[in-house]
Amino acid sequence: MNSVSVVIVNWNGGDLLLKCLEGIRLQTVVPAEVIIVDNDSRDGSLDSIGSLSPSTTILKQKMNGGFAMGCNVGIAAAKSGNWIALLNPDTYPEPEWLERLLEAARKNSSYSFFASQLIDANDPTRLDGEGDIYHVSGLAWRRHHHQPRDTSQEVDEEIFAPCAAAALYKREALIDVGGFDENFFCYFEDIDLAFRLQLKGYRCLYVPSSRVAHVGSGITGKTSDFTIYHGHRNLVWTFVKNMPSPLLGRYLFQHLVLNLVSIVRFLFLGRGRVILSAKWDALRRIRFFLTERKKTQQNVASQVSRIDSLMKRGFFTPYLGRHG
Repeated sequence: MNSVSVVIVNWNGGDLLLKCLEGIRLQTVVPAEVIIVDNDSRDGSLDSIGSLSPSTTILKQKMNGGFAMGCNVGIAAAKSGNWIALLNPDTYPEPEWLERLLEAARKNSSYSFFASQLIDANDPTRLDGEGDIYHVSGLAWRRHHHQPRDTSQEVDEEIFAPCAAAALYKREALIDVGGFDENFFCYFEDIDLAFRLQLKGYRCLYVPSSRVAHVGSGITGKTSDFTIYHGHRNLVWTFVKNMPSPLLGRYLFQHLVLNLVSIVRFLFLGRGRVILSAKWDALRRIRFFLTERKKTQQNVASQVSRIDSLMKRGFFTPYLGRHG
């Protein structure tokens, strides 16, 4: 049961990576191996690591292929784990983080992937998130983001998706759905993965006792053009590729409204170039993702009502408060 491989995808993580590795070293349950996939960092991240334990492997990539590709490289290289734990380099896990996840997995055998509680590293009195919400319009966000920690119910519960900054996946489930979609590069790739897992009947459990401090966009920036572009391009691909056919007609209008509102909003903010580029590039590859859709929609009828119940509703919810 404790056979777990920890995979960290690093790109210019600097001191954040060092702190993350220190958190892994202090775990009450020692992982079978730690795999660091370095996406061609240029900040000397790896030079500062120093001596590593025999169970730690560094896989240096010749280019930055993105978070999705990096995760797939790490998952493929994992030799020991029945479970794959993902950690971002800008996270710092509490000592019992991994133990709590594995304990939840042991007690809840009907679940195949698990979400951690993310705490705001810059303000430890607040949550960074309690798993991810997927709205029927196609938007996703972290549950209870930036809410006071004392508002957390601290109860294990079924949710739509974990944030892959700190999550545990059954290895055979990842292999079954083909891992991360490398077309995404980064952002929304964990939502897309969770959607495909849900369509296959795999379920996700939020485990609030598995706590991790998270800087959040500590490397790419929360409002950078990079973040806006990939997030808004990829949310279109996720919706088109995965929304079950019985629900597609029901929620397509909300998806179109979401995209229109996003374009108007970013034009007003002077970020028109990046949002228009994101939506145009999303549309340019729609035919490809419609082809991919044929793969994701096979034998999903039995999962539709359950998945529908896990998604967030409310026509105006994406444009108002999005904490819950």
